Amino acid sequence: MSPHVHVLVLGGTAEARELAAALAARPGVRVTTSLAGRVSRPGALEGDVRVGGFGGVEGLARWLRTERVDALVDATHPFASGITANAAQAARAEGVPAVVLRRPGWQAGPGDRWHSTTSLAQAADLLPSLGRRVFLTTGRLGLTAFAPLSELHFLVRSVEPPEPPLPRHTEVLLARGPFTVEDETTLLREHAIDVLVTKDSGGASTSAKLTAARALAVPVVVVRRPPLPEGVVPAADVAEVLAWLEGGRSGTGPDGGPVR
Repeated sequence: MSPHVHVLVLGGTAEARELAAALAARPGVRVTTSLAGRVSRPGALEGDVRVGGFGGVEGLARWLRTERVDALVDATHPFASGITANAAQAARAEGVPAVVLRRPGWQAGPGDRWHSTTSLAQAADLLPSLGRRVFLTTGRLGLTAFAPLSELHFLVRSVEPPEPPLPRHTEVLLARGPFTVEDETTLLREHAIDVLVTKDSGGASTSAKLTAARALAVPVVVVRRPPLPEGVVPAADVAEVLAWLEGGRSGTGPDGGPVR
């Protein structure tokens, strides 16, 4: 990586925090992590931090230009599709090399009873046929899709209080991962959960609920992540992003092939 490089990281994930720390430790590298501001108490970050939106594609493009950004890393949540689309468009407009850091999604294994959907609305449509006591772990946004299901009982877990409207019978559990299999198994049993709903976030910090659901034969509704914009370079982990940066930000990995 050339000296005096400015890298903008669109953050909000554990991988973004890990990447910021790795970049901040390198001489001549300035790293700025941008947070959307949806979490009131984000964890500590190395390097510069900015909070709040850019003002759409034009605002982000202007920021890239005025702050002389040399590379952009989109390390937002896999379901932050609007931010990802705006980042790709702004980087392309300004000629700034960009990569999307996305941890691999979860894969069903033997004994799993998964039902895949492409949206929260589809997940809501499935629920009445699968169970009546629902463990909902899709985050605090978008719960409007489940509000009409007044005959079901929901346990909603999120880091921040969820936004209304909520289903009539809702219990809110505020908690932040990682969670253990033992704790998740106990939670499913104590609340008599008979169906779990989750987004395909990937990663280990919140995957214990899937192991617990498998052991208890609880069906899982998995909302699949949206596809990346066409032409976007993906990387699976921090090491691949660093290799991409070291390789001149050309969209190729250390072996000369595309970053996957």
